[in-house]
Amino acid sequence: MADELLLSIEKLIYGGEGLAHADGNTVFVPYVLPGEQVRAGVRTRKKKLIHTSLVKVEQAAAARVAAPCPHFQVCGGCDYQHIEISEQVRLKKEILKETLSRLGGISWDGAIAEHTAQAYGYRNRAQWAYREALPRALGYFQTESAHIVPIDQCPVLSPGLHAAFQILQEMARANTLPTGLLEIEAFADSTDTRIALNAAFERFVKPAKGLIADFRAALPNLESLLLLDQSKNRFELFGPGYLEQQAGGFTFRVNHLSFFQVNRFLIEELLQAVVGGKKGGFALDLYAGVGFFTIPLAKAFSRVVSVDANLAATQDLRENVKAAGVEVVSENEHAEEFLKKFTEQPDLVVLDPPRAGLGAETAARLANLGAPEIVYLSCDPSTLARDLGVLTSSERKQKTEVAPEHRYEVSEVQLFDLFPQTYHIETLVRLQRVT
Repeated sequence: MADELLLSIEKLIYGGEGLAHADGNTVFVPYVLPGEQVRAGVRTRKKKLIHTSLVKVEQAAAARVAAPCPHFQVCGGCDYQHIEISEQVRLKKEILKETLSRLGGISWDGAIAEHTAQAYGYRNRAQWAYREALPRALGYFQTESAHIVPIDQCPVLSPGLHAAFQILQEMARANTLPTGLLEIEAFADSTDTRIALNAAFERFVKPAKGLIADFRAALPNLESLLLLDQSKNRFELFGPGYLEQQAGGFTFRVNHLSFFQVNRFLIEELLQAVVGGKKGGFALDLYAGVGFFTIPLAKAFSRVVSVDANLAATQDLRENVKAAGVEVVSENEHAEEFLKKFTEQPDLVVLDPPRAGLGAETAARLANLGAPEIVYLSCDPSTLARDLGVLTSSERKQKTEVAPEHRYEVSEVQLFDLFPQTYHIETLVRLQRVT
């Protein structure tokens, strides 16, 4: 087989690539659309699987558009800038349905409500690697590579975050960023005016006070700065240690090591979709983070238990609970361990796990609590499908050490396009107990 292939793209798959076949091989091609005819160069071959790079689009799909970012297809940040935004959402729905069916046995024929907002300028958090080799610059890692791609602009960043990036990039190119810097993570508050930075160094080349002064002078709106000396695993903090985010009439403090939703346009809509209109006696919030869902739940339920393994996030949650004037039992523990010993039946379970999802055993334990309703917010359709396969199936169909004592059915599926221009899919699934 030649090193360059002429291919007809059949569909997109989760991960951002297009799928094609050639001479009995399955071929993956990035930056394409279904129905397109393309030329692709072979990058790797493994048995019957071939990964390629896009060489030329011979016949373009109608939904193909010009990418606004000059770094698209070079930096590894975006996957779909070549696709019109409404088509991105339609394709994500197709991928979601196919993944749920193939991996979880969930055949969802109902509507998938979609939640979309501005396709650019949405990110309130980003991470930039620093390249000290000439020419010095900040950038993103190239796809499947340790190579740092210097960038001059990033249209998915919020205006406030982009302004901070431009200042830091000018410093990088002028060689005025501190020596030994490895990476910078930046995030903005809900007003997009205050900035916090995490700056990691191989080692501090001068006292922390000097490093703090350098960043403070460059960024007058720098509210909080966390410095890390990796050689000594030593942290230095300047400022309060957190930013504040507003949502649903609540204020959430989010410290340097805590997670908060990164799409600033869909935060309110997401909060309303998960907890809006809910009330009852007892709600359980798993993977609770800083209390984004916990605190609104505590306003509507008589009792709320939150569970999260991240100590920094749990500390934020406890402060946010105090500020909101509500009562919550906060457990700083892995949800997997918590569910091994917790046996009470909640009226509602809300969970927003990381990409790894619950896992089959933990999903079975969750089912055994027997909550009448579960709201599952997932950032990975593959692990979501696996977990739903346990929650919706009987013991006979699932090989788990823990037998699910209750079975659920999916009553609602919603797609939040929290990461436009990328392959990522955020899915909200509502489940009702049937047995």
